[in-house]
Amino acid sequence: MGKYDYDIITIGLGPAGMAVSVMASEMGLKVCAIEKHNIGGECMNVGCIPSKALLRMGKARGIFAKLEVMELSRVSPPEPQDIFGKIRRDIQFINKNKTVGMFKKVEMRLGQGEASFVDRHTVEVGGEKLTARRIFIAAGTRPMRLPIPGIDEVDFLTNENLFELDHVPESLTIIGGGAIGCEMAQAFTNLGTRCTIVHMDEYLLPHGDPEGGKLLEEVFEKQQIRVFNGRKIEKIEKKGDEIILYTDRGEQLVSTKLLMAAGRKLDYSALKLENAGVRVTSRGAIEVNKYLQTSQRNIFAVGDCNGYFLLSHAAMHQGMIAIMNTMLPWKIKRDFRKFVVPWTVFTDLQVSFVGLNEKQLKKRNIRFETIKVNYEDYGAAIAENVDIGYVKVLASPAGKIYGVGIVGEGSGEMINEWALAIQKKIRLHDIMLLQHSFPTMGFLSKRAAETWMMKKMESPTLKKLCSRMFGLGF
Repeated sequence: MGKYDYDIITIGLGPAGMAVSVMASEMGLKVCAIEKHNIGGECMNVGCIPSKALLRMGKARGIFAKLEVMELSRVSPPEPQDIFGKIRRDIQFINKNKTVGMFKKVEMRLGQGEASFVDRHTVEVGGEKLTARRIFIAAGTRPMRLPIPGIDEVDFLTNENLFELDHVPESLTIIGGGAIGCEMAQAFTNLGTRCTIVHMDEYLLPHGDPEGGKLLEEVFEKQQIRVFNGRKIEKIEKKGDEIILYTDRGEQLVSTKLLMAAGRKLDYSALKLENAGVRVTSRGAIEVNKYLQTSQRNIFAVGDCNGYFLLSHAAMHQGMIAIMNTMLPWKIKRDFRKFVVPWTVFTDLQVSFVGLNEKQLKKRNIRFETIKVNYEDYGAAIAENVDIGYVKVLASPAGKIYGVGIVGEGSGEMINEWALAIQKKIRLHDIMLLQHSFPTMGFLSKRAAETWMMKKMESPTLKKLCSRMFGLGF
């Protein structure tokens, strides 16, 4: 190691930093990991994990409520007593008893404040200067604070303080119809909160399939979640215990709490990147090449901070690719951009997508076909009362898969097969010939491929060819 204190310094211990630190230490490298808050970063402490816990608790209570309405249960839905306290205790248990054990070979600097660069090999934290041969920036993002008139008068919620609540609010207005906004609207509704979403885009989950966003909105309507798409917010007022949000169409949306879920903010000024000569983009993201190196080749930026995909699994994957790239020769280094990134929104209906959507394909002038199969046409989905949703595949006439959207039961598990198919250039006929366990929802993926093939069989030329080959009796 020579003149350096460490082989690697990792700044941030969210999903990306955890992947780098644990992998590198297991490979025998000397690693120092710096985290200003808690191990696990936003995902573990105030993001993916607690939000899924809240969704699960809300869903369980919602089932009791439905049974009571149907007069099938003599037990009332449990009151959400200390629900946020339970989530906080569970997260604390995971961090203390599970996560920390992964870092037994890593030197830690926890809760000592912000790390900042002194030069391209030196980082300062808590008054201590540390040097490393390579440094990995794995800093995350913060919730976006929209500059809405009157917002300073309101003690609004974000995902960072949402789980510090001590009770379930009576009503909640959510700014933003993306993943966080939709998941929390459904979770809180199931817990007894009256929820409203106000959203600037024309449909929910705008990064996916418009049809999926509209189908989710129909589900929300049945659950009495109000959705106001295509709105701009004029101002916000606080009147007593109520918060009033005014839209550009004259609506006044009243609630006791306000949740800001309108995107993420990139701000890395505290790192003093200029001291290391690390460049940032016009959006504030840290500039990286295809190998995840910054403008300084010994410094890598992985996860949210490079602005490519603000997803926990993408961050973990980038951490893995980056640490591999420190060891691989140039000719076989991995280009992180060539790996597809599936995503899922864990509402009920689940919404998942991978690859290119219709808008992107049209913009690139790529010819494609749309193959769609509906849950309502599948016996298992009908029998299990999960018959809302679809599998939609966008593919070339020859079966090359460009993108897949799945809305419905189990979509978060099903989408991974399609991600592998796109990444490994597996075509639709391969999906058709793969035996799928029956009667799973995943069988709908095979049915989509079969539908594509049956469509091909409508060709008179292909029918004649099949008839001739059959006649030859091979």
